[in-house]
Amino acid sequence: MKEHGHSPNEVSQRIGAPPGRGVLRDVVYGGIDGSVTTFAIVAGVAGAGLSPFVIVALGLANVLADGFSMAAGNYSGTKADLDNVRRLRVVEERHIARYPEGERLEVREILAQKGLSGEVLEQATDAITADRDNWIALMIDGEYGLGSVDPHPMRAALATFAAFLLAGMIPLLPFLFGVDGAFTVSAWMTAAVFFAIGALKSRWTLAPWWRSGLETLAIGGAAAAIAYGVGTLFHA
Repeated sequence: MKEHGHSPNEVSQRIGAPPGRGVLRDVVYGGIDGSVTTFAIVAGVAGAGLSPFVIVALGLANVLADGFSMAAGNYSGTKADLDNVRRLRVVEERHIARYPEGERLEVREILAQKGLSGEVLEQATDAITADRDNWIALMIDGEYGLGSVDPHPMRAALATFAAFLLAGMIPLLPFLFGVDGAFTVSAWMTAAVFFAIGALKSRWTLAPWWRSGLETLAIGGAAAAIAYGVGTLFHA
């Protein structure tokens, strides 16, 4: 992944408008779950020896219903995080109004733990507490450990649903198009999706792309194997 620049203009723009965590977690979460759950259904139904029509029907139902459910859950969870940050900001505003000296001591302690001391610490404390917004922002980060960039519930939900829908349709394609040996083709295509998601995820981690890909492939493969094994128990 390309690293950011350090010219004065680049630094000013990046620090002045931090991007937050983005949608990487939502895309990876939705993509892996979409491919895992859909292929688990395919594997379970195929293991039970049922018809391709049943596989397609149950698979489509899973992609749409479970994808929407995941998106709704992610929206609600992200919104809960956002509501919690807003609540804490109100709490800090109230505390600053009622207990300014106590809140000032908290700012001083946060800055001291970041390595400031002596006159520099006192000047930094004065500068931060002179601006109410900066004061509250520092408390949200330093006292509660929460980021300064608010999450976007709808963006998170849409990213999750889109990734779930895209990855979840892959295991169904061989059955939709009536491909010979549809289950085998579906298994290989799904394995490729697992590996691709893991390899893509490595762009934002320190792990080699092949290790990240194999890790995700192992997780998805284990889920599929369990579902197929359960399905064979009900084979007519």
